[in-house]
Amino acid sequence: MSPSAPHVLIIGAGTGGLCLAHGLRRAGISVAVYERYRTRGEGLLGYRVGIGPTGSRALRECLSPELFDVYLATCARSPRWFNVITQRMRRTASFELRPDTHPVDTERSVARMTLRQVLLTGMEDVVHFDRTFTHYEQRDDGTVTAHFADGSSASGDLLVAADGTHSAVRRQYLPHAVTRDAGTINIATRIPLTEHTRSLLPERLQRGISLIFGTGGMMGVLHVMDFKWDADGRLKPGVSEADAALLSPWSGRAHDPTRDNINLVVWSTARRFPHDVMQRRGDELVQVALELTGNWHPNLRELLMRGDPASVLPIRVTTSEPVPPWKSSTVTLLGDAIHTMTPGRGVGANTALRDAVLLCRQLRLAAAGEKTLLQAVADYETEMLPYGFARVADSLNRSGTNGDDRMYKPVVGRLALLGARGYFGVTSRVPRLRRNFVDDFYTYRGEED
Repeated sequence: MSPSAPHVLIIGAGTGGLCLAHGLRRAGISVAVYERYRTRGEGLLGYRVGIGPTGSRALRECLSPELFDVYLATCARSPRWFNVITQRMRRTASFELRPDTHPVDTERSVARMTLRQVLLTGMEDVVHFDRTFTHYEQRDDGTVTAHFADGSSASGDLLVAADGTHSAVRRQYLPHAVTRDAGTINIATRIPLTEHTRSLLPERLQRGISLIFGTGGMMGVLHVMDFKWDADGRLKPGVSEADAALLSPWSGRAHDPTRDNINLVVWSTARRFPHDVMQRRGDELVQVALELTGNWHPNLRELLMRGDPASVLPIRVTTSEPVPPWKSSTVTLLGDAIHTMTPGRGVGANTALRDAVLLCRQLRLAAAGEKTLLQAVADYETEMLPYGFARVADSLNRSGTNGDDRMYKPVVGRLALLGARGYFGVTSRVPRLRRNFVDDFYTYRGEED
């Protein structure tokens, strides 16, 4: 294996790892991806993620032009509004978002499972399923060998950890790099989008992303996901000829069960939840959400009750503790494997995509002989660590994702809630502040610092 033509092993077929794999293969760099799931359709990956300009630029650079067009065609209808509402569905603020006429300079509404199928397209010879990583060995000849639970192994010049929050690679490579409990819990639900469930929401909520500031420290977020195919997987009437030409032959449709739906997530400080909430599933978990939202609008509660029980998921929010730089080697990390951040606004996914394109650029330079492989890795890590942990800090301090947020305090929480609602109300009514808010909406997700 020549230093100028490395073979790269990627552990984990998530968003960042697959984006990197596409970029490397397009650059003529040998790459193999090892994924613990047994099939491309396994895993509960159907929830929404907002891909902003940073993420879309990374995808455009790493994917082939044809596959990037498929990515755009598989996105749900883009949100037109960012709304802030009360638990009684009274609108506090509403911000008109940019139209989706530009391929990257907008907010893309993406189903995680659908994006997974896009990124797996054409990678059948690259991605190896049912390979649970156990440990690696760095050898004297400069190579690194990954070992898997089935007894198999694979060797290359660089091993990239893209195996998420509970990264087994990170545990071995950086045992001092730990995650901690952020102190909040989410209950995420997915409700089939039908004529009736759509009627439960006013137009702006149907066409937007809606943040719910409830009393008593209960928060929520609501997204409507409206795709170009129907409940039977057939293209809907009115889909453009260009999109139909992309989607009709796309092989990923056969593996993607995603259909029109409403994502409704409720969260609060962990103290509000039953001690065994992480073990609950289905109707039991829906009942917890209903008990916590007793004063919410009947339409929101009906949506919770109409959710697909198999899709209801408890999420204990975790966040990475910053670590100082380390000596670079033939192992590196990207995405949640190194900088796990709290959910919301797609920050984690967009930052993982930023990592992927940055590492890809560096490895292209190494493959061209313009720098050594170790220097390429070092240059990637030098740039990635500051912005990655800056995004971790940002995400922890926004929208009540920190369990110590004042909003969850018994007395000052009421004042914090009034302050948050007041901020959004004023911001939406003052033109200059409104413009600044919308600009920030698109630049927050891991843009150049």
